[in-house]
Amino acid sequence: MSQHLTSSKSKAKAINDEGLAPLANMRPATLDNIEKAVHQLFAGENAQEVTMIQIAKTANVSLQTLYKYFGNKQTVFHTIMDRVLGRLAVRMMDHLQGIDSVEDRLRKTLWVVFDFVDSHPDAVTVLTSVSATDIRKISIYENEELITAFTSVLADGQSRGVLNNKVPLYVLFDVFMGFVMRIGTMQVIRNSTTPLTDNFDDLFQILWRAISNPEVEPLSLSTTSSR
Repeated sequence: MSQHLTSSKSKAKAINDEGLAPLANMRPATLDNIEKAVHQLFAGENAQEVTMIQIAKTANVSLQTLYKYFGNKQTVFHTIMDRVLGRLAVRMMDHLQGIDSVEDRLRKTLWVVFDFVDSHPDAVTVLTSVSATDIRKISIYENEELITAFTSVLADGQSRGVLNNKVPLYVLFDVFMGFVMRIGTMQVIRNSTTPLTDNFDDLFQILWRAISNPEVEPLSLSTTSSR
Protein backbone atom coordinates (compact mmCIF):
# COMPACT_ATOMS: atom_id res chain seq x y z
CA MET A 1 0.00 0.00 0.00
CA SER A 2 3.01 2.31 -0.25
CA GLN A 3 1.55 3.97 -3.34
CA HIS A 4 -2.04 4.21 -2.11
CA LEU A 5 -2.13 8.00 -2.00
CA THR A 6 0.34 8.96 -4.70
CA SER A 7 -1.75 11.69 -6.27
CA SER A 8 -2.82 13.05 -2.87
CA LYS A 9 0.76 13.30 -1.68
CA SER A 10 1.80 15.01 -4.91
CA LYS A 11 -0.93 17.58 -4.55
CA ALA A 12 -0.09 18.17 -0.89
CA LYS A 13 3.55 18.63 -1.88
CA ALA A 14 2.54 21.16 -4.52
CA ILE A 15 0.66 23.15 -1.89
CA ASN A 16 3.68 23.16 0.42
CA ASP A 17 6.04 24.09 -2.41
CA GLU A 18 4.57 27.58 -2.34
CA GLY A 19 7.13 28.88 0.14
CA LEU A 20 5.73 26.87 3.03
CA ALA A 21 7.56 24.57 5.41
CA PRO A 22 6.98 20.86 4.63
CA LEU A 23 4.39 19.21 6.85
CA ALA A 24 6.81 16.32 7.37
CA ASN A 25 8.75 18.66 9.65
CA MET A 26 5.79 19.27 11.96
CA ARG A 27 5.49 17.24 15.14
CA PRO A 28 2.76 14.57 14.72
CA ALA A 29 1.15 15.62 18.01
CA THR A 30 0.88 19.20 16.78
CA LEU A 31 -0.73 18.11 13.53
CA ASP A 32 -3.17 15.96 15.53
CA ASN A 33 -4.13 18.99 17.61
CA ILE A 34 -4.72 21.06 14.49
CA GLU A 35 -6.89 18.27 13.07
CA LYS A 36 -9.02 18.24 16.22
CA ALA A 37 -9.34 22.02 16.08
CA VAL A 38 -10.50 21.93 12.46
CA HIS A 39 -13.16 19.33 13.32
CA GLN A 40 -14.38 21.36 16.26
CA LEU A 41 -14.43 24.77 14.60
CA PHE A 42 -15.58 23.95 11.09
CA ALA A 43 -18.37 21.69 12.35
CA GLY A 44 -19.91 24.69 14.12
CA GLU A 45 -22.70 26.92 12.86
CA ASN A 46 -20.34 29.70 11.75
CA ALA A 47 -17.79 27.64 9.83
CA GLN A 48 -17.30 30.37 7.22
CA GLU A 49 -16.22 32.80 9.93
CA VAL A 50 -13.47 30.62 11.39
CA THR A 51 -10.16 32.47 11.54
CA MET A 52 -6.54 31.43 11.71
CA ILE A 53 -6.38 32.92 15.20
CA GLN A 54 -9.22 30.65 16.35
CA ILE A 55 -7.56 27.59 14.85
CA ALA A 56 -4.25 28.43 16.51
CA LYS A 57 -5.89 29.03 19.89
CA THR A 58 -8.02 25.87 19.77
CA ALA A 59 -5.08 23.74 18.64
CA ASN A 60 -2.79 25.36 21.21
CA VAL A 61 -0.21 26.28 18.58
CA SER A 62 1.24 29.63 17.65
CA LEU A 63 -0.26 31.64 14.82
CA GLN A 64 3.24 31.81 13.36
CA THR A 65 3.33 28.01 13.15
CA LEU A 66 0.05 27.89 11.23
CA TYR A 67 1.21 30.44 8.68
CA LYS A 68 4.60 28.75 8.42
CA TYR A 69 3.14 25.38 7.40
CA PHE A 70 -0.18 26.30 5.79
CA GLY A 71 -0.19 29.93 4.72
CA ASN A 72 -3.95 30.46 4.98
CA LYS A 73 -7.18 29.08 6.41
CA GLN A 74 -8.24 27.33 3.21
CA THR A 75 -5.01 25.34 3.06
CA VAL A 76 -5.38 24.33 6.71
CA PHE A 77 -8.87 23.02 6.00
CA HIS A 78 -8.04 21.21 2.75
CA THR A 79 -4.88 19.63 4.15
CA ILE A 80 -6.52 18.38 7.33
CA MET A 81 -9.59 16.98 5.55
CA ASP A 82 -7.33 15.23 3.06
CA ARG A 83 -5.46 13.71 5.99
CA VAL A 84 -8.70 12.44 7.55
CA LEU A 85 -10.15 11.09 4.31
CA GLY A 86 -6.77 9.63 3.38
CA ARG A 87 -7.03 7.23 6.30
CA LEU A 88 -10.46 6.18 5.08
CA ALA A 89 -9.08 5.69 1.57
CA VAL A 90 -6.41 3.30 2.85
CA ARG A 91 -9.05 1.07 4.43
CA MET A 92 -11.22 1.21 1.31
CA MET A 93 -8.31 0.23 -0.91
CA ASP A 94 -7.55 -2.78 1.27
CA HIS A 95 -11.02 -4.18 0.64
CA LEU A 96 -11.37 -3.15 -3.00
CA GLN A 97 -8.18 -4.99 -3.89
CA GLY A 98 -9.10 -8.15 -2.00
CA ILE A 99 -9.69 -11.56 -3.51
CA ASP A 100 -13.31 -11.86 -2.41
CA SER A 101 -16.32 -11.83 -4.72
CA VAL A 102 -17.54 -8.54 -6.18
CA GLU A 103 -20.43 -8.52 -3.72
CA ASP A 104 -18.16 -9.15 -0.73
CA ARG A 105 -15.68 -6.46 -1.78
CA LEU A 106 -18.42 -3.87 -2.16
CA ARG A 107 -20.03 -5.03 1.06
CA LYS A 108 -16.81 -4.65 3.06
CA THR A 109 -16.07 -1.30 1.44
CA LEU A 110 -19.51 0.02 2.35
CA TRP A 111 -18.99 -1.20 5.92
CA VAL A 112 -15.74 0.76 6.14
CA VAL A 113 -17.44 3.95 4.95
CA PHE A 114 -20.40 3.63 7.32
CA ASP A 115 -18.06 2.81 10.20
CA PHE A 116 -16.20 6.03 9.35
CA VAL A 117 -19.46 8.01 9.47
CA ASP A 118 -20.32 6.49 12.86
CA SER A 119 -16.83 7.15 14.23
CA HIS A 120 -16.20 10.61 12.74
CA PRO A 121 -19.49 12.55 12.71
CA ASP A 122 -17.64 15.87 13.06
CA ALA A 123 -15.68 15.19 9.86
CA VAL A 124 -18.92 14.41 8.01
CA THR A 125 -20.52 17.57 9.37
CA VAL A 126 -17.58 19.61 8.13
CA LEU A 127 -17.80 18.08 4.66
CA THR A 128 -21.52 18.85 4.39
CA SER A 129 -20.72 22.55 4.77
CA VAL A 130 -18.22 22.56 1.91
CA SER A 131 -19.21 23.72 -1.57
CA ALA A 132 -18.75 21.45 -4.59
CA THR A 133 -15.92 23.71 -5.77
CA ASP A 134 -14.07 23.45 -2.47
CA ILE A 135 -14.64 19.69 -2.27
CA ARG A 136 -12.55 19.26 -5.42
CA LYS A 137 -9.67 21.04 -3.69
CA ILE A 138 -9.43 18.17 -1.19
CA SER A 139 -6.97 16.01 -3.08
CA ILE A 140 -8.35 12.65 -1.98
CA TYR A 141 -11.39 13.33 -4.17
CA GLU A 142 -9.11 13.21 -7.20
CA ASN A 143 -7.10 10.19 -6.09
CA GLU A 144 -6.84 8.29 -9.36
CA GLU A 145 -5.64 5.09 -7.71
CA LEU A 146 -8.65 4.89 -5.40
CA ILE A 147 -11.11 5.72 -8.17
CA THR A 148 -9.49 3.20 -10.51
CA ALA A 149 -9.64 0.49 -7.85
CA PHE A 150 -13.30 1.24 -7.26
CA THR A 151 -14.33 1.34 -10.91
CA SER A 152 -12.30 -1.81 -11.61
CA VAL A 153 -14.44 -3.73 -9.12
CA LEU A 154 -17.60 -2.40 -10.73
CA ALA A 155 -16.29 -3.23 -14.21
CA ASP A 156 -15.42 -6.74 -13.03
CA GLY A 157 -18.95 -7.12 -11.74
CA GLN A 158 -20.41 -6.00 -15.05
CA SER A 159 -18.20 -8.33 -17.08
CA ARG A 160 -19.23 -11.27 -14.90
CA GLY A 161 -22.87 -10.35 -15.25
CA VAL A 162 -23.18 -9.85 -11.49
CA LEU A 163 -23.80 -6.11 -11.73
CA ASN A 164 -26.17 -4.30 -14.07
CA ASN A 165 -24.39 -4.18 -17.43
CA LYS A 166 -27.11 -2.35 -19.32
CA VAL A 167 -25.98 1.01 -17.99
CA PRO A 168 -22.59 2.74 -18.28
CA LEU A 169 -20.01 2.00 -15.60
CA TYR A 170 -20.13 5.55 -14.29
CA VAL A 171 -23.82 5.14 -13.45
CA LEU A 172 -23.03 2.33 -11.01
CA PHE A 173 -20.24 4.44 -9.51
CA ASP A 174 -22.58 7.41 -9.11
CA VAL A 175 -25.29 5.26 -7.53
CA PHE A 176 -22.85 3.82 -5.00
CA MET A 177 -21.33 7.19 -4.11
CA GLY A 178 -24.70 8.95 -4.07
CA PHE A 179 -26.10 6.32 -1.71
CA VAL A 180 -23.12 6.60 0.63
CA MET A 181 -23.09 10.40 0.67
CA ARG A 182 -26.83 10.82 1.20
CA ILE A 183 -27.10 8.18 3.93
CA GLY A 184 -23.97 9.42 5.68
CA THR A 185 -24.95 13.08 5.50
CA MET A 186 -28.49 12.58 6.77
CA GLN A 187 -27.25 10.31 9.56
CA VAL A 188 -25.29 13.26 10.95
CA ILE A 189 -27.87 15.96 10.19
CA ARG A 190 -30.57 13.99 12.00
CA ASN A 191 -28.23 13.43 14.96
CA SER A 192 -29.17 9.77 14.85
CA THR A 193 -28.11 7.80 17.90
CA THR A 194 -28.37 4.47 16.08
CA PRO A 195 -25.10 3.63 14.27
CA LEU A 196 -25.40 2.95 10.56
CA THR A 197 -23.58 -0.30 11.12
CA ASP A 198 -26.46 -1.52 13.29
CA ASN A 199 -28.65 -1.63 10.18
CA PHE A 200 -25.87 -2.55 7.81
CA ASP A 201 -27.34 -5.72 6.29
CA ASP A 202 -30.58 -3.97 5.32
CA LEU A 203 -28.74 -0.94 3.96
CA PHE A 204 -26.40 -3.05 1.88
CA GLN A 205 -29.29 -5.00 0.41
CA ILE A 206 -30.92 -1.75 -0.73
CA LEU A 207 -27.69 -0.72 -2.46
CA TRP A 208 -27.00 -4.16 -3.90
CA ARG A 209 -30.46 -4.40 -5.45
CA ALA A 210 -29.92 -1.00 -7.04
CA ILE A 211 -26.69 -1.95 -8.83
CA SER A 212 -26.88 -5.73 -9.27
CA ASN A 213 -28.00 -7.42 -12.47
CA PRO A 214 -31.82 -7.63 -12.24
CA GLU A 215 -31.79 -10.76 -14.39
CA VAL A 216 -29.67 -12.69 -11.89
CA GLU A 217 -31.37 -14.34 -8.94
CA PRO A 218 -30.27 -12.42 -5.81
CA LEU A 219 -28.05 -14.19 -3.34
CA SER A 220 -29.51 -14.94 0.07
CA LEU A 221 -28.68 -12.41 2.73
CA SER A 222 -25.42 -13.31 4.40
CA THR A 223 -25.59 -13.62 8.16
CA THR A 224 -21.85 -13.53 8.53
CA SER A 225 -20.44 -10.27 9.83
CA SER A 226 -18.44 -8.34 7.24
CA ARG A 227 -16.43 -6.41 9.77
